[in-house]
Amino acid sequence: MITDAHGTPLAAILTGANCHDVTQLLPLVDAVPTIRGKAGRPLSRVGTLLADRGYDSDPHRAQLRKRGITPRIARRYTENGSGLGRFRYVVEQTHALLHQFRRLRTRFEKRGYIHEALLELGCAIFCWRRHNHGYF
Repeated sequence: MITDAHGTPLAAILTGANCHDVTQLLPLVDAVPTIRGKAGRPLSRVGTLLADRGYDSDPHRAQLRKRGITPRIARRYTENGSGLGRFRYVVEQTHALLHQFRRLRTRFEKRGYIHEALLELGCAIFCWRRHNHGYF
């Protein structure tokens, strides 16, 4: 899942439990819609991508740079203290808030498209609550 700086979901991809996350990094980045804002030429991508050590890969860093995205990914086998944890908290908080929906916390559906629809519904409810009520 990719979220903005406030924790609002921008894109999510559903994979199997035995699929490594880094294999879906580039499709997930490509799934982020065009960013809207001020009048003029809209931003086509996010400017910076924050990720944990599981996404540390030089080919993926090169692909992100080719797309105009600055990767801020902690290097493997280095000491902690990179400072990315305080930004990663937003993503972990979003996952925790989506787990308040019982059907997303434990997957009961056998078909992936049903679970993906529930994930999109959960993200829509999350965004609606944040926009209209200012809370989660």
